Formats: sequence, structure tokens, C-alpha cells
Amino acid sequence: QVQLQVSGPGLVKPSQTLSLTCTVSGGSITTNYYYFSWIRQPPGKELEWIGGIHYSGAAYLSPSLKSRSSISRDASMNQFTLQLSSVTPEDTAEYYCTFMYGSTWYTSSIQNWGQGTQVTVSS
Repeated sequence: QVQLQVSGPGLVKPSQTLSLTCTVSGGSITTNYYYFSWIRQPPGKELEWIGGIHYSGAAYLSPSLKSRSSISRDASMNQFTLQLSSVTPEDTAEYYCTFMYGSTWYTSSIQNWGQGTQVTVSS
């Protein structure tokens, strides 16, 4: 079973870049039909999809965050990373990485979630 572990700082100052890493175990991130996403949930708000990465390495980003975000991977470490620049207190949220499976990115479904990590943006 594919499992995910999020790591990264819990506190980031405004205007800095948030960097979170998701380490995957139980399967290779380059396996055909494996997809991975970042999702966050600000306090009192709904889940928000940030972006994801295809088993080929192609990244997909939410239009609302595309100008400030990037997703990359290190296949040798079986990890993928989210970077979100110019953070503000509105980026304070619980951040999750997820594993999805399907014949295409658009028809894939979430199979498992990482444990989530709280990130607070504050000076």
C-alpha cells in the first residue's frame, strides 16, 4: 500500500517561500498511472487543491496559485516537493499530500492521504 509522509516547517514568515516534501513508500512515484497531489485546508474553510504531479513528472497547478507555486520530484528519493512563494497569513492551513490512481490524471481518484502538516504563516 502506498503511504505518504509530509515534512517541512510548521512556521513560515510572510513573504518567504514555503517548502514541503512528501516522501512516498510502498510504491515508486514513477509507476504508471500513479499521480500525487497537494491539498490544503485553511482554518474553517474547505479543502483546496494546490496542484499535483504525474508519474511522467509533469506538474499540474491550480490556476489560483500557479503564479506562486511549483511542484517537483526527486525520483531517486521517491519524493515530491511543493514550493509556495510570497506566502501570507492566508496561506496558513493544514497541508496534505495524496496518492491517486487511474488510467488518466483526469479520471484518477484519491487512494490515500498523508498525515497532514499544519503550516502557520506569521511573523
